[in-house]
Amino acid sequence: MNAWGRMTFVVALLLWNLCAASAKDIDLDAATIADLNAAFNAGTLTSEKLVQLCIARIQAYDREGPSLHAVMTLNPKAIETARALDAERKAKGPRSPLHGIPVVLKDNYDTFDMPTTGGSVLLEGSIPPHDAFVVKKLRDAGGIILAKVNMSEFASAGAYSSLGGQSRNPHDLSRSPAGSSGGTGVAIAAGYAPLGMGTDTGGSIRGPSTANGIVGLKPTHGLLSRNGIIPLALSFDTGGPMARNVYDLAAALGVMTGVDPADAATKKSEGKFVTDYRKGLNVGALKGARIGVARDFFGVDPDVDWVIEAALEAMRQAGATVVDLRYPKWLLDARGEFYNAIRYPEFTAQIAGYLATIGPDYPKSLDQMIERTNRFNATRADGARPNPSRWSLFKREADSGTLNDYRYTSVRDYGLPLVRSAIEGIFESQKLDAIVYPTSPRRPVLITAAPDPPGGGPSSPATIANLTGFPDLIVPAGFTGDTLPVGISFLGTAFSEQKLLSLGYSFEQATHARRLPVQTPPLKGESISVPLR
Repeated sequence: MNAWGRMTFVVALLLWNLCAASAKDIDLDAATIADLNAAFNAGTLTSEKLVQLCIARIQAYDREGPSLHAVMTLNPKAIETARALDAERKAKGPRSPLHGIPVVLKDNYDTFDMPTTGGSVLLEGSIPPHDAFVVKKLRDAGGIILAKVNMSEFASAGAYSSLGGQSRNPHDLSRSPAGSSGGTGVAIAAGYAPLGMGTDTGGSIRGPSTANGIVGLKPTHGLLSRNGIIPLALSFDTGGPMARNVYDLAAALGVMTGVDPADAATKKSEGKFVTDYRKGLNVGALKGARIGVARDFFGVDPDVDWVIEAALEAMRQAGATVVDLRYPKWLLDARGEFYNAIRYPEFTAQIAGYLATIGPDYPKSLDQMIERTNRFNATRADGARPNPSRWSLFKREADSGTLNDYRYTSVRDYGLPLVRSAIEGIFESQKLDAIVYPTSPRRPVLITAAPDPPGGGPSSPATIANLTGFPDLIVPAGFTGDTLPVGISFLGTAFSEQKLLSLGYSFEQATHARRLPVQTPPLKGESISVPLR
């Protein structure tokens, strides 16, 4: 080799070492959307490759290995879409932070190109005419709809559906992933995608978030459109994002906000929604914050209590003032009755409205749904089977009265404003930034345990956020002695998502409590090279 050749080799070696020193390899599970975008921009990762990595995890863990049974339908065009978005990124740059990012959807979100079944054999094969409003927003932002995932059938009862079967918790296969967004919780925890969408009527985002050890948000009622989502009870229903970390959740939330003329509730968000919640994230947000602790939801499970007490101490160490509080006894006693008085009759009326939008071969009323389930009484060859716990609930819903019944109107017009006023009064009198509590007062239950009633059991705090319409952010807090995840809830007042996300981000960065489930370890070749910032 001549002198010029030696010099060229040395320069190349120096450049290679410089590039290597300015990048780091991180596990796919640990990568935030910011990391993924940095890798996209550096050319060390493509969206096509990311989708392939996600599909590899689905193939390894959903029907093989631990057989988690989270995925209902895999998008056959996901790789093709990713390839097109890679080309678009090169030609025009990214549309948003979600450009080329895979997303999984609970199977009650309408998708024009894949079935939307609500987990039920009653809607098997139903392909709606249009995307749900937020699904279109995700696609417009460059998100890739990777899969539709399992759920509690028609978003109620246990983490089981007649069409999708039983989903399993990736931290412990004998445990429930909780419902009704259980498939989304499993998929995010197991690394099937960085982002997922759930829905929440009485805890259905929050239960699976804590049971699977991930981040989730039940937004303020009206922040996100419900247009194109199979309804359960529109007075309480909301969609919401689920993710591995607060940053990713904030990135997803902003691209979906906006007033939708087809959903009157979103009018409440006008002038209050944010289009990029990442900008308000502050690692020091807990310093000077005043945090209330809802002590009514302790004392059920000593391991959960210990984890939450440790979380409270972490907040104090970060500079927060932590004060104990109790909810009014009348509110705790009445919340279940208030919830059911709205939830049952609304489903009867509102499911008929949704059924009118799909094909003629499907039932058009709850009575027709009941009649068809009565004729489905054995397991099919493909595994579809009866769902007695949900189908028996159909009859209670059908017998619950109409939307003109005094039992409904009295709670709607007087009960819900009363609860909202009481919670607002606690915030104002105590000068609180958030109220925290164990998202679930007990560790994830065994799959064989009887499901909680709609809205949760007597010790569950879930319904308060639904009765008020207020936002509730869940962040992983730690693990029980038998390595089951525990989440902590940050409840805020209406449209305080930016504050809650910042508080949750500050807590997350102080504790780093999330872990990849033991049943879904990293696969070979999953690490991603990310430039050092």
